Amino acid sequence: MLAELLTAGEVVVLSGAGISTESGIPDYRGPSGASRRHTPMTYQTFVGDPAARRRYWARSYVGWRAMTRAAPNSGHHAVARLQQRGLVAGVVTQNVDGLHQAGGARSVVELHGSLHHVICLSCGDSTSREELDRRLTEANPQFGARATAVNPDGDVDLGDTEADGFQVVGCRACDGGVLKPDVVFFGETVPAGRVRECFALVERARLLLVLGSSLTVMSGRRFVLHAAKLGIPVAIVNQGPTRGDRYATLAVDAPLGTTLPELVRLVDTRAAAAGSPEPM
Repeated sequence: MLAELLTAGEVVVLSGAGISTESGIPDYRGPSGASRRHTPMTYQTFVGDPAARRRYWARSYVGWRAMTRAAPNSGHHAVARLQQRGLVAGVVTQNVDGLHQAGGARSVVELHGSLHHVICLSCGDSTSREELDRRLTEANPQFGARATAVNPDGDVDLGDTEADGFQVVGCRACDGGVLKPDVVFFGETVPAGRVRECFALVERARLLLVLGSSLTVMSGRRFVLHAAKLGIPVAIVNQGPTRGDRYATLAVDAPLGTTLPELVRLVDTRAAAAGSPEPM
């Protein structure tokens, strides 16, 4: 049924943390349940509490190494293949890990930003996370904390004593401005232009395909509501129920790492039966 829905093309994918769990990054509310043990940093705390900001950067410094080791899984590659076959017109991801792009997807709208970039809250200068990592390493030569798992936001769990003495660095462009990952923290607003871009993608779609999101927060759920209001079919593949199931034409409760490659196989089989050549 899902393959049949996709064959018309002009599909917009909305992905959440569930598509990255098989790359070793747990989701917030699904089977890996990061929310049961992890409280994400809020924008208000990051900006207003220097001690909390220092602890965050210590944890994120450790987490960045785990994030850079994460590789795209079969679900990410399947989305890219569907896009290469001309069926997926756009990808909107709530993830900040960059794995869709690493898996071959193009023109990905990162709704909540990217951990691969850092911005200055004072002057707006943007730099790469790799550059910041080098600077933090130079500033903390004795810091040896390790993490066994990373959270969806690139943070890890460290005790306060492990973060004691961690040295935070400031912006080089304005000589000391506060640096922040270029991601949308809890309590922060997604840039309006980015939201408009996502709405425009949905409005041009024949199908909104939700992958690995419980749609618990309005940030992603609003696009499902918008599609439903416009009469655009919604299909959902997720492990466990979602807050968008009532609006879905089809909901599949299954792991993405096995479901999406099978979906590609079925789409290719239908195309071959219809005599449509596969793209080079």
